[in-house]
Amino acid sequence: MTAPINSPYNSPHNSPHNSEESDADAFEWVRTWGTSPQAPDNSVTLIEPFENATLRQVVRVSGGGRRIRIRISNEYGTAPLTVGAARVAIADSDGGVHGVQEGSGQAVTFSGKLTTTVPTGAPILSDPIDLPTPALSRLTISLYLPERVDTCTCHGTFHALGWIIPGDATALASVPTNAAPLPAQALITAVEVLPDTPTKAIAVIGDSRVDGIGSTPGADRRWTDLLAERLSARGGQPLCVVNQGIGGNRMLADGIGTAALARFDRDILATPGLGHVVIAVGNDLVFSFAPHTEETAGFLAMFPGAPVTVDDIIAAHLQLAARARAHGAKAYAATIAPYGGTDMYSPEGDKAREQVNSWIRTSGAFDGILDFDAVWRDPADPTRIRSDLHMGDCLHGNDAGYEALAKSIDLSLFD
Repeated sequence: MTAPINSPYNSPHNSPHNSEESDADAFEWVRTWGTSPQAPDNSVTLIEPFENATLRQVVRVSGGGRRIRIRISNEYGTAPLTVGAARVAIADSDGGVHGVQEGSGQAVTFSGKLTTTVPTGAPILSDPIDLPTPALSRLTISLYLPERVDTCTCHGTFHALGWIIPGDATALASVPTNAAPLPAQALITAVEVLPDTPTKAIAVIGDSRVDGIGSTPGADRRWTDLLAERLSARGGQPLCVVNQGIGGNRMLADGIGTAALARFDRDILATPGLGHVVIAVGNDLVFSFAPHTEETAGFLAMFPGAPVTVDDIIAAHLQLAARARAHGAKAYAATIAPYGGTDMYSPEGDKAREQVNSWIRTSGAFDGILDFDAVWRDPADPTRIRSDLHMGDCLHGNDAGYEALAKSIDLSLFD
């Protein structure tokens, strides 16, 4: 049977026959980088409407492969999204600010075409791209948006590097002087690789401490980034680490981002190559027991719904673990780290946190535990994070804090 003219298999860069074996005979696709889509609301740094502009973003993959594909999301868009051109390359040693590796640039196609329109409310997956990509490589991904985009599906905590460049700048090797900083992750939600050896993905669902608030932007210093480095250095079966944290996220109710129970299928279970799931969401109890004061009123207004109990949180953990195992993945839970010293702190909330942590440690409900509470708590005051491990707000880690979390993880959990 002859392939249609617009088939991705007729593209010289995307034909599976350029490789020694076809995709059907190769190992399966695995997600190597991801971020959770969000609506551009008051919880996300404002992104102005785009028109006749190129968005250039840098992302670091965790595991490598010989081919890649890119997922673009218009899930929270209010109109069809037109991509006029797209290009990907491996960034140079400075992370893509001044250039890309010579010869690595490739046009990104969609069903064999250089342009595409993403329907309102939908994602789109690119054609496979023949671009050998080593583990821990940084990719530059450029999207040209010729038409006005008023509502941009994005991710609010932007730890990578990104720029807005006038016109179609997809072919530029370096960022021009007229580029403006991009304030949030925009449109790109995943990179997947076709590996040369069997590879599995560790998908982490979490809140701001997973999303890495407090770590150095553009430096890949979240604990998930550092875990990927440790796993890569260890050798053995390759493992990708996919961060699906949203700052302010809750398990049971929406607020900042869709609730973890509601987004779990999309953000975690739909992960290609999924082998392991880490549950690390701790905000429900914090917000439920937070004192309602003049200082906290505005923030807490972003989190509607009835307060939750310890039993509610335990039930939510059990639900996520059961759903992960139903998809053939192992399930892990992280204990909830301290938050004393913040405006959200209350003795009742801290007692509930300790009860949940005790259950996580002793219930036997998980295939493994990541005891982040034990790593961060101050021995002199277990309600607080050690002063050298938080960013100064008594809530989020600094680079040293996230490094301590990553180093505490027993890598044999993922064997």
